[in-house]
Amino acid sequence: MPELDQDSVPLVRAAWAERLGSVATESLSREYPYAAHHTTVGPEDRPLPVQIHPAFGTSYDWHSSVHMHWLAARTIEFGVSPQLHARLTGLLEAHLTPVNVAAEVGYLAANPYYERPYGWAWAMRLAAALATSDALPVSRLAASLAPLVDTVEANTLSWLARAAHPVRHGVHSNTAFGLMLILQAARILQRAELVDACEQMAWQWFGADRGWPFEWERSGQDFLSPGLAEADLMREVARPDEFPLWAEQFFSQLTAGSELLDPVLVRDQQDGHQAHLFGLDLSRAGAARRVGAVLSDTSADRVSRLLIGAADQLLPAALQASVGSEYVSTHWLASFAWDALEAREAR
Repeated sequence: MPELDQDSVPLVRAAWAERLGSVATESLSREYPYAAHHTTVGPEDRPLPVQIHPAFGTSYDWHSSVHMHWLAARTIEFGVSPQLHARLTGLLEAHLTPVNVAAEVGYLAANPYYERPYGWAWAMRLAAALATSDALPVSRLAASLAPLVDTVEANTLSWLARAAHPVRHGVHSNTAFGLMLILQAARILQRAELVDACEQMAWQWFGADRGWPFEWERSGQDFLSPGLAEADLMREVARPDEFPLWAEQFFSQLTAGSELLDPVLVRDQQDGHQAHLFGLDLSRAGAARRVGAVLSDTSADRVSRLLIGAADQLLPAALQASVGSEYVSTHWLASFAWDALEAREAR
């Protein structure tokens, strides 16, 4: 994609669906490079990634493959060209077969801490997207993922029952972000026990938080804002009369000059960890929109105006990176780009 003046970058899904869907096609077709986080237990235990992950053995690593399948499902439903629609549908149908999903289920059952909680969260989100899609080629794949949902639910319930403390940093193991996606999907998929467990732990871990130190954010490889991820989760679990009161106290240190509201500087797009910062802009933009919308015209309207006022400024450079030439960025950024644009257009 040619460089654009940031003020001229369109901020609507209609302008990006074809390009982001094309990124999903390329990623889901690409087996290498692949970062296989497989724990080798002996000299003969050296499987190829697609042997142990026949459904999610593309897109650089397991969790990225899962959320690029989600992006494929979302762009198909939104509407892309017939050619891209056919390519994306073919990839989903080839990967998400009952046999392939059964292999993934077996792996997660045998390795119950694998991809906790980030990969689990995206797997649940993918299942929810399939189950609710208006596009027949997408929705008819939902049944194949039911066994995977069962396994992720069991692993999540076991984890929540044993975890004493949340993880609050800005990368994959962030607890609030994982819980939020799992909770949203559990509601859609009518997993009542999982919903209850997620809500209880959200209150237990985050309900009493006050005065989040936003000036301590960000580190040089974050793709999540720990503070905004937490607020996004509490938006899901708090009642409409509870959340503004919680937010007023939680965001008490947020000001118009807070670095949280400013776009990042990425000097080396080939550095995968530094490229995380593009994802930080995208995830912040989405969370700021969702949280800000709920707080508008409440006692926390000051927070709403700060968040929504900053959201669009976070998008242009990160959107361009999500469809750029660096595979180390595009293989996952494209899904966060779509999420941010969905949040912007939500009603």
